[in-house]
Amino acid sequence: MPSYLHELLLFLFRKRSTSAADLLRELDVRLPGHDGVCVESSNLNDLRPAEYDADLVLFLMRRSRKVLGIVVEVQLGRDADKPYTWPAYVANLRARHRCPVCLLVITTEEAVARWAKRSIQLGPGSRCTPWVVGPSNTPAITELQDAEGNVELSVLSAVAHGQSQDIGLATRVALAALWAIKDLDGERSDLYFDLILSSVSERVRREVLPMLNSLGFEYQSDFVRRYIAEGLAEGRAKGMAEGRAKGMADGVAKGRAEGRLEIVLKLLTLRFGTLTEAVQARVRGAPDAQLDAVAERVLSAQTLEEVLSPLP
Repeated sequence: MPSYLHELLLFLFRKRSTSAADLLRELDVRLPGHDGVCVESSNLNDLRPAEYDADLVLFLMRRSRKVLGIVVEVQLGRDADKPYTWPAYVANLRARHRCPVCLLVITTEEAVARWAKRSIQLGPGSRCTPWVVGPSNTPAITELQDAEGNVELSVLSAVAHGQSQDIGLATRVALAALWAIKDLDGERSDLYFDLILSSVSERVRREVLPMLNSLGFEYQSDFVRRYIAEGLAEGRAKGMAEGRAKGMADGVAKGRAEGRLEIVLKLLTLRFGTLTEAVQARVRGAPDAQLDAVAERVLSAQTLEEVLSPLP
């Protein structure tokens, strides 16, 4: 039975059918000229009784003519049957529609990607080779403009890079994707939010959620509400312990102010790289209202100076 993650990843391609072609271009595949994409039945039966159902079938179209079929398969683990069924998908689709066909495999595990990339030997001089997208070759979308231009691909990027050892990269990718989905319809936004937050590492979640909170993002997903509630409870307990030692009111107020300042500095660093001491001093000397103005500009401004323009 397909897993929840499997179905959500497929949903990204069904919602934006051009994503498959976008990924093939990232793999340097020379695509035929086309002016549209259509979704086809994923049942790839031939005339025999054996049944083959691919995850998703798309066609690049040029003036109502099919110029390339793309079989999209989401593969979250190794499957000994796939080297036999994948060539059947390609051959049956090619025979039925009389056009070139390729196989695109999407995975979130690098070990699975290496397995899926191997050419499938069909017999002497004949083979089938899938195009495979995994964590190592999924584009890392860190710019908000790029994420908003292709929301589904930015979500896939966040899922693929969410467990990266490069915490800075994983955080930038997740932050761009999460901010890009905020204006989607409620159901789609919730689905994508859950997909991203459940795919990234715990450390990335702890980096990203306070940043979004400081930018005024409202969370609707049950998953995120639970996570935020747990974090608030933990923070409240810590704040009370510190408050008893130093004076709770002063400790909480100071902690909030320092926390907001550090989040803004971290956002700026993630967006524009290491900050000079002069820039850090400029930010640290800003009152709360100006810090809020800076935080609102971080993801949309093109230059550091543009972000810092509210500051003296």
